[in-house]
Amino acid sequence: MSEFLAEIIGTMILIIFGGGVVGGVVLKKSKAEGSGWIVITIGWGLAVTMGVYAVGSISGAHLNPAVTLGFASVGEFPWDKVPLYITAQMIGAFIGAVIVYFQYLPHWRETQDQGAKLAVFSTDPAVRSPLSNLVSEIIGTFVLVMGLMFIGANQFTEGLNPFIVGLLIVAIGMSLGGTTGYAINPARDLGPRIAHALLPIAGKGSSDWGYALIPVVGPVIGGIYGGLFYQAIFANNFSPAFWGVTVVVALILVAAASSELKKSKVPSVDAGVTTKQA
Repeated sequence: MSEFLAEIIGTMILIIFGGGVVGGVVLKKSKAEGSGWIVITIGWGLAVTMGVYAVGSISGAHLNPAVTLGFASVGEFPWDKVPLYITAQMIGAFIGAVIVYFQYLPHWRETQDQGAKLAVFSTDPAVRSPLSNLVSEIIGTFVLVMGLMFIGANQFTEGLNPFIVGLLIVAIGMSLGGTTGYAINPARDLGPRIAHALLPIAGKGSSDWGYALIPVVGPVIGGIYGGLFYQAIFANNFSPAFWGVTVVVALILVAAASSELKKSKVPSVDAGVTTKQA
């Protein structure tokens, strides 16, 4: 199997299990309906584990453009292969989403909530605040790529690495995923979002393209910074790229915090009504 096909298959497996667990939890009349966030995070962790087991020995099982870019940014992956890998990941994510669509065919009609249908395919924020949502995706993917480098620096029993990577995904989901649904993977979000836009899903509503850039841009920044940060701190390689991305990330953090502080100073409508009634 070629590396290109391996990344397609691995990412397809990731989305079949990952999108599939979300579908089971949020779609009406599924036997798993309402089983909650813990089930979703474990499902995504196992999805990554299965994808890595499937093709890790062939392509390294990046399954994620942010991982590919993060490793390329520190010389751990050749730049000339980056477009090939990202293209394969997008194709695999799209195919996986189409398979999930067919898995839940009668449940689209039974589910009235358009947001729930979209959630099977792509992420959305718990509180819509673009800069803060961007920060969440940067942090989650930063931890992902740095965590992969931690794992790679340790010796495990043969064949155990994919399971440890899956646990990393579960940890990120449980600890950091509640804000945006933790895309931490541009292909995981964009490929299925395109599928949502194109598929004949009953009563599907908008694909929310106004939000679509955040789970793409955030993971790209976070993935690259995770790689550069690991090289700087653990390998004492403080490259110009590290300092440049550090400045970008710092500016985003400051802008996000400033935006939230300004919002907190604006009285809410409910507060105003309560004050008048008092």
